[in-house]
Amino acid sequence: MMDVKPKKYLGQHFLTDEKISEQISDAISKSKKINLLEIGPGTGALTKFLLHENIDLISYEVDEESITYLKNAYPTLIVHNKDVLKTDWTKIFKGNYSVTGNFPYNISSQILFKIYENRAIIDEMVGMFQKEVAERVCSGLGTKKYGILSVLIQAFYDVEYLFTVNEEVFNPPPKVKSGVIKITRNNIIELDCDEKLFFRVVKAIFNQRRKMARNSLKSLLGDKKIDHILLTKRPEELSIENFIEITKMIESKIN
Repeated sequence: MMDVKPKKYLGQHFLTDEKISEQISDAISKSKKINLLEIGPGTGALTKFLLHENIDLISYEVDEESITYLKNAYPTLIVHNKDVLKTDWTKIFKGNYSVTGNFPYNISSQILFKIYENRAIIDEMVGMFQKEVAERVCSGLGTKKYGILSVLIQAFYDVEYLFTVNEEVFNPPPKVKSGVIKITRNNIIELDCDEKLFFRVVKAIFNQRRKMARNSLKSLLGDKKIDHILLTKRPEELSIENFIEITKMIESKIN
C-alpha cells in the first residue's frame, strides 16, 4: 500500500499511536446508532476504530493522496474530497450528528466556530487540537485562557478536557503538545437574547482583553450609553450569563 507524505501546507501531523486513536474513538457516545463526521482522516489512524456497527461514518479530506490511500484501505468508507469549512453542514447528514478528528492545527479554531454555527444539529464532538486551543475551550471564568471560544462553546455545550498527547506520537512531530476534548450538547435550546448580537458582543469584548467591557462596546453602541457595573469588568470576569445580560442591555438601546 502507498505511503502518504504529510504536507506542511495542510497542517498534517499523522497520529502513529493506535492506543490514542482507540481512546478518542472510545470517548464517542455509541450507545445508540449515530451519524459521525470525521474531519481530515489522513491515513485513517482514527478511522479504523470508527468503522463500528453503531456509526454511520462520513469523512471529509482535501488531500488527494490521503483519499486514494483511504479508499484502498477502507473500501466502504464514504470520503468527500471537499473543504469541510466551505461545506453546508446541514446537508452532510439528514438529522443530527457528532464530529470527530485529529484536527489540523491551522483550521482547528475555525472548526469550533463551525460547530457553534451548527449547534442545532451537532450533538457531540470528540477531537484533538493544539493543547492551547483545547484548554481555551475548556477554561472557566477568571482564568487567562478563558476567551471567545470558552464562552461560545460553553453556552451550548458541556465541555471536558480528556487527556494530553505528546509530540512524539505524530509523524512529523509538531512543536507543541495536543489535547483531546469532548463537548456534549446541553439542554439550552436558545439564549435569552439575540444570539447574533451575543456573538458580536463576546467577540468585541474579548478582542480588547485589557479594557473594561464599556470601552470595548463603543463600536456596537455608537453614541448611545449604558451605565451598569458589568461594564466596569474585564472579559475574564464575565460569565456566560453576564454576556447574555450585557447583550440584552445593548439590544434595548440599539433597537
